[in-house]
Amino acid sequence: QVQLVESGGGLVQAGGSLRLSCAASGRPFSIYDMGWFRQGPGKEREFVAVISWTSYNIDYANFVKGRFTVSRDDAKNTVYLRMNSLKPEDTAVYYCAAKVRGDTTSVPAAYDYWGQGTQVTVSS
Repeated sequence: QVQLVESGGGLVQAGGSLRLSCAASGRPFSIYDMGWFRQGPGKEREFVAVISWTSYNIDYANFVKGRFTVSRDDAKNTVYLRMNSLKPEDTAVYYCAAKVRGDTTSVPAAYDYWGQGTQVTVSS
């Protein structure tokens, strides 16, 4: 079992920045690929970013490329999502998720463990 706890969400003006953190506990963090997803009001959950267990493979949704950066610190059992140039359409609950190392994927069903989410609200 892996427990995931997100933090760092909040209210920010358009153009601002936030850094989300996801702290993991339980099984060794270093064997997991870590993903970030989000779910906006009235929308389905969508992929944001993924970082492989080695940090070698990283992928982003097209709508965040150049604005968001995913990283991980295995010594701290934490994955981060740095979000710059935020837009009102980035408003959502952001979730981190973990899957045992393998193919990095944007498919939510492939992930075994999920955090409770952190709210990000971007005002115009």
